[in-house]
Amino acid sequence: MSTSSSAVAPLPWERLLPPLRWWDQVTVHTLKADLLAGLTGAIVVLPQGVAFAAIAGMPPVYGLYAGMIPAIVAAFFGSSWHLVSGPTTAASIVLFSLLSGLAEPGSAAYVQLALTLTFLVGLTQLGLGLLRMGILVNFISHSVVIGFTTGAALLIAANQLHHFLGIHIPRGTDFAHTLLLALQGWREIDPWVLGVSMTTLLTGIACHRWLPRIPYMIVALLAGTLLALAIDPDMQTGITRVGAIAATLPPLSMPDFSLETLRTLAPGVIAVTLLALTEAISIARAMALRSGQTIDADQEFLAQGLSNLVGSFFSAYVATGSFNRSGLNYAAGARTPIAAASSGLMLMGLVILIAPLVAWLPHAAMAGVLFLVAWGLIDFHHIHQTLRTSRSETIIMSATFLATLLLNLEIAILFGVLLSLGIYLARTSNPLVINRIPDPTHPRRRFTTSLTSDACPKVRVIRVDGSLFFAAIHSIREQFEEMAPLDSQLIVVASGINFIDLAGAEFLASEAIKRRQAGGDLHLVRLKERPMQLLDAGGYLETIGRGHLFTSKNEAIRNAFARIAPASCLACKRPLFQECESLHGPGVLPFPSPKAA
Repeated sequence: MSTSSSAVAPLPWERLLPPLRWWDQVTVHTLKADLLAGLTGAIVVLPQGVAFAAIAGMPPVYGLYAGMIPAIVAAFFGSSWHLVSGPTTAASIVLFSLLSGLAEPGSAAYVQLALTLTFLVGLTQLGLGLLRMGILVNFISHSVVIGFTTGAALLIAANQLHHFLGIHIPRGTDFAHTLLLALQGWREIDPWVLGVSMTTLLTGIACHRWLPRIPYMIVALLAGTLLALAIDPDMQTGITRVGAIAATLPPLSMPDFSLETLRTLAPGVIAVTLLALTEAISIARAMALRSGQTIDADQEFLAQGLSNLVGSFFSAYVATGSFNRSGLNYAAGARTPIAAASSGLMLMGLVILIAPLVAWLPHAAMAGVLFLVAWGLIDFHHIHQTLRTSRSETIIMSATFLATLLLNLEIAILFGVLLSLGIYLARTSNPLVINRIPDPTHPRRRFTTSLTSDACPKVRVIRVDGSLFFAAIHSIREQFEEMAPLDSQLIVVASGINFIDLAGAEFLASEAIKRRQAGGDLHLVRLKERPMQLLDAGGYLETIGRGHLFTSKNEAIRNAFARIAPASCLACKRPLFQECESLHGPGVLPFPSPKAA
């Protein structure tokens, strides 16, 4: 499917009604694919929603409510075609940590606080979207997303090991400890459970490879469920099932807007907001990286805010992007946001119509499907490309990957972002500063890079490729002192300087003063407009001298030689410039100058 429309800046009415951006791409073929993907997602969220609600301290059915209305709203108001919003492990854990000390988990008071917190989080997210703060996510690089996605994929698989193998692993166990317990408990593996999970996994792989038109995940779930029923119809083995859930639609609810409650919840709102947005945008970008889509972060902020605002009035606690269900949605063949929206709608239908039948769905079959999802999230192509092409990006990707496994999702993303910024600052704080001399082998004596020892002792031409900002000043100053004596005429080719801050402006002004006091001078060539505007506004141009700004190297060189005492050049044994002929006579250069030729 074409993604060209996603790369175009949305028009005002498209921000209010995002479906206008992709509705023309909906066909009978894409609709069929979306509905199948939505059905798969709805089936998967049934047991997950119950589990997430338990983690959050909410009654089980509230985990299902969080996967209904928020998923529909976020799908139709977001920019991602594959992001599925709903309850997640991270959001559930943070919710429990914030509210468990304020009310008894599972109680009516606790639920009321959770719904109120959800409303406040949605309001904050919506505000950030309206303020167009989506630019913040530009600091999440592709390497961070790849590392985060790969780590999250392994976490998804690790969290399903106890269901896949039929061994006991305490809930909340970290990744390393989970693997250790799985290895130590290999003798306790339940062969019946493993048979169901492996049948599900292998059926999914086979269908995906040889029958790509068939919704392989649903077929895999069906195969695992039928095998479990054949092996253990009376539940006499260790095969566990999801169990019965309440067949109800989300009832209307009302957050508590009392001043006391708002004051109590306010400190936790920012933490939950940042976590939810970071998860949602990171997952949206991870899916977009695989699909070739372009994400509008501001639109995603708006969509997440609206989904939580509306959801808080329909008994939904904090929802955000789900890695499990977004990856499943993409892998199941979703083509447009209709897939995510239909997932929420179908979940309502499933809860009402076949909630009793869901009770027979084995946890082992669910684990097998989530293993397929985890494998599909690992982007081997971009991992290999990153490892092959960039050492710094490899470090960022690897560090984010390890942080995801060893710490937690939100900290891992923040860690990756900070590491990216650190490496960027380290790189930009050491800009390229190179010595330039006329090329003696070129008929027009064009400038080339050379060692400082080859340069003229009285006129130095140096090119700076990088910004002059506070972190780079120390490096540039040291290189200037090494390459150009203070009593020389220093010509700085500034065409590679895109940005100058106040520290950079102060540096240039002080460099000009210092060199003039030592008998030299400073000249700037091809300084760009924005840096010049800052120098002019701060009065630094007056110190440097407007007569020291030039549009070409040749002009700057002629001006520099005019400031040199002729006697100081007569003893020079390395004439390089055409201007040297006026002192040493024609033929002094390694070959005739263009004029002589």
